[in-house]
Amino acid sequence: MDKNLYFDASSKKLQSSDYGLYATPVSPLPYVDNVIVRSYLLERPDGNVIIYNSSGISQTSQELDQKGVSGGLFLNHHHEGMFGKPDIDISIWIHENDRPKVNMPITNTYGKEEKIGGDLTIVPTPGHTQGTTSFLWDNGEYRFLFPGDSIWVQNGQWKAVLLSDGDRSAYLDSLETMKKLDFDFIVPWGVEEGSPAGYAISKDQKIEIFDEIIKRLEAGENY
Repeated sequence: MDKNLYFDASSKKLQSSDYGLYATPVSPLPYVDNVIVRSYLLERPDGNVIIYNSSGISQTSQELDQKGVSGGLFLNHHHEGMFGKPDIDISIWIHENDRPKVNMPITNTYGKEEKIGGDLTIVPTPGHTQGTTSFLWDNGEYRFLFPGDSIWVQNGQWKAVLLSDGDRSAYLDSLETMKKLDFDFIVPWGVEEGSPAGYAISKDQKIEIFDEIIKRLEAGENY
């Protein structure tokens, strides 16, 4: 049975899952063909939050308002600023190192690992950008890792995204950090059209995925 996380890419509404996780409509990623991005609402007792910025937030602003987003919008890295401020009253968070590179009204910044309530952990994972930050959410039954662009699946292979202005050494350290985290699903920001939105990952798969990416980056490759 396929336990991966799927949402209908043609939907224009907020879509629910069995995990207290909701997905916005997709937005095409302008600089990569056939790649789409989503934002995710996490339903939490300590205040709902949205992970990742995309145009889908504005498209579903009324639905999001009804659910409430008192916890704010958490950006993984400054490239998400390309979609601008969502059409919704919400506080916006980003890592302090990426703050100068995003043209959005940032409300709060983070700079180190910290907990937001009892279920959400902010985990700085620089490398893709200086301020790239992952989020680990425990819904009480499963744990979800939101790595942004740090890792994703392309042509069926898990890859990193080391850019020309990225930091290879920091990226390798971040991959080791994520490898040690306890999670059941990986939910990247961008996915290829027709691919799952999130991937169910066993502990053995986790080690294999991260070890393979680390090996390639150590060998001088950029993915």
